[in-house]
Amino acid sequence: MSEVDLSAYFSRIGYSGPSTPTLAVLRAIHALHPASIPFENIDVLLKTPIRLDAASLHAKMIQKQRGGYCFEQNTYFQKILEATGFSVRSIAARVLWHAPPSVVPPRNHMALVVHMNDGEYLADVGYGRLTLNAPLRIEPHVEQHTVNAVYRLLPVGPEYQVQIKLVGEWVSLYQLSMQEQVPADWEVANYYTSTNPNSQFTTNLLVARTVGDRRYGLLNKMLRIHRIDGSADLRVLETPAELEQVLRHDFNIALPEHCGSLLSHIASKR
Repeated sequence: MSEVDLSAYFSRIGYSGPSTPTLAVLRAIHALHPASIPFENIDVLLKTPIRLDAASLHAKMIQKQRGGYCFEQNTYFQKILEATGFSVRSIAARVLWHAPPSVVPPRNHMALVVHMNDGEYLADVGYGRLTLNAPLRIEPHVEQHTVNAVYRLLPVGPEYQVQIKLVGEWVSLYQLSMQEQVPADWEVANYYTSTNPNSQFTTNLLVARTVGDRRYGLLNKMLRIHRIDGSADLRVLETPAELEQVLRHDFNIALPEHCGSLLSHIASKR
């Protein structure tokens, strides 16, 4: 018996095609997922425990119309893919985006490898504003074009560095360890990320949604809408009411009860 309800998931993301393990299906649901299920860490800021079991993820992201961060998003996406018939393993990555060159960050990002007849593909629906909206073939040095960006994978020993081209320059997003991780690994990483006072997720509101060729990103009260040509609109949300409206309408989040004080706190940040 499947751990997930494929019908409910497909309804949530607006998918009405076949549920067969083909590359076309993978591409279709990989595009629809980040457009429909936003990246967000509201529960972390509310100090609500982040649970990674299938029932809790289904209740939160499907029934309650919420989102989640990388461990929630990719754990659930893995279960969806496996229920559809795909062969999937989870892997860990070091986030290099904005990391100083002298710093070696921990492997605290979750990504997925999907095995297909023609090779392996990287799937990742939980990387915030720069979330993939298409799977990438795991093949070094090849420029891969998606609706909203161009990517490439560079080999670094037995690992791969995932890069994105931004305004004509290659920028590193993260470095993949290709070794399979097990649920216990993610429980430890999830607990650290959601509770450590030095984690960016415990100190900032981070929300994102990728829709077609546009990327919506909210850092505390700074809303940015990025386009594929490198241009972006910036709006500062000055009041809790503005924050609430954007979270509900731009990010399609059904806000949990009792988050008024959190929105007030975020709106007061400098």
